[in-house]
Amino acid sequence: MSDPLILIPARLAATRLPSKPLAEIAGEPMIVHVWRRAVEAGIGPVVVATDTDAIAAAIEGQGGLAVMTRPDHPSGSDRLAEALEIVDPDGNHDVVVNVQGDLPTIDPAVIAASVTPLADPQVDIATLCAVIHRPEEMDDPNVVKIIGHTVGPNRLRALAFTRARAPWGDGPLFHHIGLYAYRRKALARFVALPQGELERREKLEQLRALEVGMRIDAMIVEDLPLGVDTPADLERARTLLAIRRLN
Repeated sequence: MSDPLILIPARLAATRLPSKPLAEIAGEPMIVHVWRRAVEAGIGPVVVATDTDAIAAAIEGQGGLAVMTRPDHPSGSDRLAEALEIVDPDGNHDVVVNVQGDLPTIDPAVIAASVTPLADPQVDIATLCAVIHRPEEMDDPNVVKIIGHTVGPNRLRALAFTRARAPWGDGPLFHHIGLYAYRRKALARFVALPQGELERREKLEQLRALEVGMRIDAMIVEDLPLGVDTPADLERARTLLAIRRLN
């Protein structure tokens, strides 16, 4: 693999938390915190892909790179694919890591771990998961579960993703973390596919890849990053990052 390229799709449209990427946390916009964590991962250049001038200005004001993409993309993956062609039209990077722009507390080591499964040439897409410890999350449809079998140390091959409690029986349940590392060819294939049957039902786009036989492996990590989707999540992120700065 060549050095990965990290892309962070970010847009202002969010129903539960408007202007989310620019929400202030510890004196800086949330998107700046995510960009810093990605840079600290140290696995390759980092670019924010956005359709909003204010988001680009926030990143560029810190010395980072941002690219403007179309405002009408149906998903972050489509924005990712456009940004990749803008940033790297010659194909120098054959791996692209998609870091969600609402993960301001993510551990940089977790981002770095995401590319590990792509050392296996059979893997098309790599992602992350963590063991669910809180009982209330096991039946929470907002907590996406990954069903898979062990293929290596702390690594699963994904067989399915679901919002239901699964799989049945004794053993751990795994919380899927929505961070992906794609082979460049896999990303191009993925965004060209029509929406899948199970994808429509579960509202989980990664099922589109599994339906056509693409292989997704997941690294099991200890740190579950906080995704900021609500005002309560935002306050929690502010508290966590304030504590980190004090320490």
